[in-house]
Amino acid sequence: MSEQTQQQTQQAEDTRRGVVIVGAGMAGVQTAVALREQGWTGPVILLGAEPHQPYDRPPLSKAVLLGKAEDSAFDVDFEELGIELRLGVEVTGLRPADREVDTEAGPVPYEVLVLATGALPLTLPGADGVPGVHLLRTLDDAARLRPVLAAGSAVVVVGAGWIGAEFATAAREAGCAVTVVEAADRVLAGALPAEVAEPMGRWYAEAGAELLTGARVASVEPGRVLLADGRALPAGAVVVGIGARPATGWLAGSGVELGPDGAVTADERLRTSVPEVYAVGDCASFPSGRYGSRLLVHHWDNALQGPRVVAADIVAGGSGEQVYDPVPYFWSEQFGRFVQYAGHHGDADAMLWRGDPGADTWSVCWLREGRLVAVLAVGRPRDLAQGRRLIESGTPVDPAKVADPGTALKSTAA
Repeated sequence: MSEQTQQQTQQAEDTRRGVVIVGAGMAGVQTAVALREQGWTGPVILLGAEPHQPYDRPPLSKAVLLGKAEDSAFDVDFEELGIELRLGVEVTGLRPADREVDTEAGPVPYEVLVLATGALPLTLPGADGVPGVHLLRTLDDAARLRPVLAAGSAVVVVGAGWIGAEFATAAREAGCAVTVVEAADRVLAGALPAEVAEPMGRWYAEAGAELLTGARVASVEPGRVLLADGRALPAGAVVVGIGARPATGWLAGSGVELGPDGAVTADERLRTSVPEVYAVGDCASFPSGRYGSRLLVHHWDNALQGPRVVAADIVAGGSGEQVYDPVPYFWSEQFGRFVQYAGHHGDADAMLWRGDPGADTWSVCWLREGRLVAVLAVGRPRDLAQGRRLIESGTPVDPAKVADPGTALKSTAA
């Protein structure tokens, strides 16, 4: 069979097989775009629960929240790419035997299905329906919070994780009085070791925000937050940032395997336990050969990179050769500092500082068996970029050179 005939046969097959993508965030949009970029000619339907044109989320806690931008819509011409966009469509179930997803508007048939539903923010028990309590996950959430910041209201932020710090940063920039309440004994308790989080906790006071650690919320009432120790905090608004969980509840009874964390347990090509069903982005975990463990990564870069592997496997008819094993990466802008992280430090056997954590710029490197596995960079983008390449290559490094902030990480090879 000639190459031209093979291409024509593949295109005919693509036309018969339609791809439905559930979720119109970064992971879903990038999957649709990657399919077209990699030559998929069949139907592509993108289902989004929100009524808005698909948009990027990171600006919500920055430019959109502060009124510097109206939205953060993706610069994608869906019509030109032949991607059918269905917005305001809530998906309620999956029936693999019928090759259909159920929606409030009726069933949608598929030949290949991609789950890209992201994650839902955790809510504060007992605070549902209380006036003035907010989450920050969607464009509508940001729109509701903009007038709060514009009015300079006193704000209580529950949770000193990444989103809590970013919102507190924006609120201080807007001139609001900010109190951050964290149940753990430090900021970023679930993300970083205590000695690394400690200097980051000092940033709150420097920015004029009050940080209360080891403080549990007992209840929320209109205008105030009551703590378990009896303190009452005045609050024109309460913003809850206590984590997120994969948005996979609608998959109950579908046969799609979920892990104890609620994430879809995808394989190394991001295929699920159900044939012709893939999962990508915040809703899915994947096995990492690099780190020898299953990873669940709730960050933007994961939603950007994974779709390329999914698209390649779909285009190859489910027999693709690409394996998804990235070096996880994310960034955060907080209190005038640009924080970047690459890798996974969970199984590291050594941690090395580069620079003084009391200074404006510094980094931390984690090693395992003499190789770099993770790097956190505060205001040192070169450390991040060079460290990420070292992690990808698995090059052995000299710990003494790594610990010298004057030595470029790219020059630390043993």
